[in-house]
Amino acid sequence: MQLERTLWHPVALSHAVGGQPLAATLLGEDLVLWRDGAGQAHAWMDQCPHRGARLSLGRVRQGQLECAYHGWRFEGSGQCAHIPATPEFQPGPRYCARSYAAQEAYGMLWVRLQEPEGAPQPLHALPLFAAESEPRLRKTTSGPYFVNTSAPRIIENFLDMAHFGYVHEDWLGSREHTAIPPYEVERTERGVLATGCLAWQPRSSIHAESGAQVEYTYEVTAPYMAVLTKVPEAGTTAIEGMREAIAMFVCPVTEETSVAWTRMAMNDFESPDARLIDFQDTIFGQDRPVLESQRPKRLPLQPGAEMACAADRMSIAYRRYLTDSGIRFGTLA
Repeated sequence: MQLERTLWHPVALSHAVGGQPLAATLLGEDLVLWRDGAGQAHAWMDQCPHRGARLSLGRVRQGQLECAYHGWRFEGSGQCAHIPATPEFQPGPRYCARSYAAQEAYGMLWVRLQEPEGAPQPLHALPLFAAESEPRLRKTTSGPYFVNTSAPRIIENFLDMAHFGYVHEDWLGSREHTAIPPYEVERTERGVLATGCLAWQPRSSIHAESGAQVEYTYEVTAPYMAVLTKVPEAGTTAIEGMREAIAMFVCPVTEETSVAWTRMAMNDFESPDARLIDFQDTIFGQDRPVLESQRPKRLPLQPGAEMACAADRMSIAYRRYLTDSGIRFGTLA
């Protein structure tokens, strides 16, 4: 069993899955995403069981997904409900589209391609990012960002502070302040945690009024998911007690292509969504060309495959976590 197929992965923003079928790809598997008449989101193999046409070319009709080739209609359960060429025929259980487990959380639709052995693993609880929890923090999502690199490369970049002064110069870093003080890293039950991470930033957020020493906490919560919290020095932002939490959600499309989103939880209820999203678009836009330039595109996990320094402690721990967890999609073991 491929472990990655038993994990929950983000595939689309919830609001993007609407009245018409939406094509997506996860772990090399083509999916069709759609909502039935009750508004329930579904994720199926993008292949009609009749003659193999893409169901994403069809339409939703009377709360059922209709294939564009011969008009076969399928209920939310996947069961074929109607065959226009033989309207009197009642399709049996074998006349069924292949469906996958799907659920909505954090403003996104998540899909699991295969049931794991034993008890199913729930989607990791991230209460800071749930729309219905932590009312003191506002939730906004940016993306999707389509990137020609592996999902682990994107997560590793998200965990890295040493590139701030170069890739994000005058935004998240400065060439005059590139030293990364020692920080602590530990394995957790579900991933890796780094605490006491410090970085000087000329513009730590859209509300920064001056340069500031910012304290970061990073946590890898799943192979292709990570969360950071950042707290700037007091008095350096327009919002008193400024605190941000940002999650990086990555969909591993293929071994070497990915789609990423950032989910923000901020104590800013005044800025328009467009302003918050534009800031994240700028930062990710600076990262993308570097990410797509990296070779190999898949993250090498062999010790010594790429050189490292003390500032790379979180990266090293992340690679060990992937190795120990048996994650192979998007890596070179």
